[in-house]
Amino acid sequence: MPQLLLEFFSEEIPARMQKRAEEDLAKALGEKLKAAGLDAKAIKTFSSPRRIGAVIDDLPSKAADVNEERKGPRVGSPEQALQGFLKGAGLTSIDQAQIVEDKKGAFYVARIERAGRETSAIVQEIVPEIVRAFPWPKSMRSGSSDLTWVRPLHNICCVFDGKAVKIAVEGVGSEAVTWGHRFHAPEAMPVTSASDHASKLRGAKVLIEREERKTIILEQARKLCAARGLELVDDIGLLEEVAGLVEWPVVLLGDMDPAFLDLPGEVIRLSMRTHQKYFAVRDPKTGKLAPHFVTVANVEAKDGGKAIAAGNARVLSARLNDARFFWDTDRKTALDTPERREKLKKIVFHQKLGSVWDKVERVKTLAVELCAVTGADVEQVKRAAELCKMDLVTETVGEFPELQGQVGRQLYALEKGANASIAAAIEDHYRPLGPNDRVPDDKVAVTLALADKLDTLVGFWAIDEKPTGSSDPYALRRAALGVVRLILESGLRLPLFRNPVLLIRTVQTQTLAARRRGDEAIRNIINLMLKMDASEREIGAALLDLSGPAPEGESQRRDETWDEIFASNDSSVLLLRALLGFLADRLKVQLRDQGKRHDLVDAVFALGDDDLVRIVARVEALDTFLKTEDGANLLAGYKRAANILAAEEKKGKWSAEEAKGQVDAKLLAEPAEKALHEALEKALPAARAAVEREEFAAAMKALAGLRAPVDGFFDKVLVNAPEAEIRRNRLLLLSRFREALSAVADFSKIEG
Repeated sequence: MPQLLLEFFSEEIPARMQKRAEEDLAKALGEKLKAAGLDAKAIKTFSSPRRIGAVIDDLPSKAADVNEERKGPRVGSPEQALQGFLKGAGLTSIDQAQIVEDKKGAFYVARIERAGRETSAIVQEIVPEIVRAFPWPKSMRSGSSDLTWVRPLHNICCVFDGKAVKIAVEGVGSEAVTWGHRFHAPEAMPVTSASDHASKLRGAKVLIEREERKTIILEQARKLCAARGLELVDDIGLLEEVAGLVEWPVVLLGDMDPAFLDLPGEVIRLSMRTHQKYFAVRDPKTGKLAPHFVTVANVEAKDGGKAIAAGNARVLSARLNDARFFWDTDRKTALDTPERREKLKKIVFHQKLGSVWDKVERVKTLAVELCAVTGADVEQVKRAAELCKMDLVTETVGEFPELQGQVGRQLYALEKGANASIAAAIEDHYRPLGPNDRVPDDKVAVTLALADKLDTLVGFWAIDEKPTGSSDPYALRRAALGVVRLILESGLRLPLFRNPVLLIRTVQTQTLAARRRGDEAIRNIINLMLKMDASEREIGAALLDLSGPAPEGESQRRDETWDEIFASNDSSVLLLRALLGFLADRLKVQLRDQGKRHDLVDAVFALGDDDLVRIVARVEALDTFLKTEDGANLLAGYKRAANILAAEEKKGKWSAEEAKGQVDAKLLAEPAEKALHEALEKALPAARAAVEREEFAAAMKALAGLRAPVDGFFDKVLVNAPEAEIRRNRLLLLSRFREALSAVADFSKIEG
């Protein structure tokens, strides 16, 4: 079958945009072709610095003929409905439709017969649409038209079945040609097919497959290093970027001044990576960086690249000289000084949340409270919290912001008597930075990382700066995922909702925001404080700095338990509840990436549990159970029981209050309903006891015993019996069954 080749040739496309652009092009082509009646089974894409394109094999020469009947509105329908039907069917008059009668009446029917269009004509139509709507993150206008593209677009090469297809896009050429390497082979070359296109470009020093370029770079770099007894420091992100910067990769090994090796390794690697796009090299014998680097050129130099490597070495030396100046300046001063504290007090973290030093104080207080959960040393946590943001005002971090935390650890390590756990916490309290970043394993680091992220989440929730569907400027989703991963991978039993510490922090943040707004009406916050017992109120007062007598009428403390507080509609409680929902969404993402179903997470969260470790254990046990025959059948039985109860409630013949009643064993006449009643009497307490012990597999096993009695009940028993008492008793039996399953999850949330 015919083949389609499409290439957009332009000025240099930013490396970071190329891979996503390939995906967007494949998606747009597939959707447009499908809408036109063409099935593109496989779309192969390619990209290089100056081009992006696609190849589709086995594309039909024309779209399939259309021969269908489309049922329209009833005869006598309003004019608006008729016009909509005519437009959708491609008719100009209702007289062109036929009238067909069925059991429901007479309807208009349109018989549509349309010959399939030529594929080349379809391509001519859809490619301009794709060009004009292409979702580049950033684009620019052409100097001769309003067309926008990532960089000036020069030509659209389109070949179908060996023939050129002209694409009409304003101000852009459309010839069946391509261009080779900018320096080695800049002349235009005619193109007749995808294989012809790829082979001619290869001969003209252009490799269009990014994966091939990545493989060549990696293999050549490792080979060069091995020849010198060295080892390449792998960097997947840098490899992806460099592959988008070159069309004909030529890998070179350069030398740098060994004197720079006295700089922290992170500084050297970042200078190489960020500013120069070089790969670092290490000595495999020592595991330390070696005085060399790997760079990737885009040309084959006559001298084998010696001049290029030497020039790159000079540029790197200039960068590292700057880094050395900053580092030497920073290490002359201890990490913790009054001057640095004062600078942190002047850096605004957020207008409504105070300075960076304000955040440090909040994080320290919260981290100390979390020590009871993490088992970390309180004094070490306090010290780590005081030091964790100090390097933000260093010269080195000012030049290399990506090194925040790492510079602090290095400076702290220079001090006499430095503690390994504190050093780890200074660097790792930012982690994990994403779904693939490592999670700290030191208890002090885990405590500080958790406190830092929880403070951020509570703070921005309190001031109503939540992420939207298209925007998350404060990286709150990443912070929430970090909380989830820290708790799960560290096995922390930390309740996130019924947590007095987090509630106090929420109140504190709301108070801070209110005071910064000049809002003195914080009556609800003082009310909440008065609900706490003496010790809790003392902690809260210290956090909130609520001095002076309480307002009139609010001085008498009400004896309410924390459960009563968390069941209230206080704004702080509602805020925590909303935040827990946000964390639940992040947990769903995490579990979905692990192959777990999101509806199972919903089913467990619906029980009101806020212990993530326990939630995940429930989800895993539920997932395993539902994959069994017993589990699938019980779910079907639950759905049937729930539907019957819902129907009776809708009729007004059943209510939630009635469902709380007890089954009358004397009214159980049928053997099947007796068997279900007996099974429920055993399964429900067994399941609840297993849940209390957090033995969720055992709870599922107890419920599995209901499978046969439930099947028998629905096969042999008429629920809506004519006798009111018997019908009520059987509905109670179904309610009891629903209650039994609800001991482990809310089965109404489970799909299927």
